[in-house]
Amino acid sequence: MEHIDNRLVDIEIKLAQQEDLVDTLNKTVYEQSRRIDTLEAMIAKLAEHVRNNMHSGPNTILNEKPPHY
Repeated sequence: MEHIDNRLVDIEIKLAQQEDLVDTLNKTVYEQSRRIDTLEAMIAKLAEHVRNNMHSGPNTILNEKPPHY
């Protein structure tokens, strides 16, 4: 009977560890998803900025010579 009790305790410990691991992984996935959403929004804004300034003419900041010239 003691052997069965020990096995049950081992199974409960493993289950608790797995639940903790799943919680940690869920938090990690959530945080990564949030960061991906932020980065996608930044890329969209950057792409829009580039599109809006692509044909702004030769006097744009993109075409200016650096100060050391």
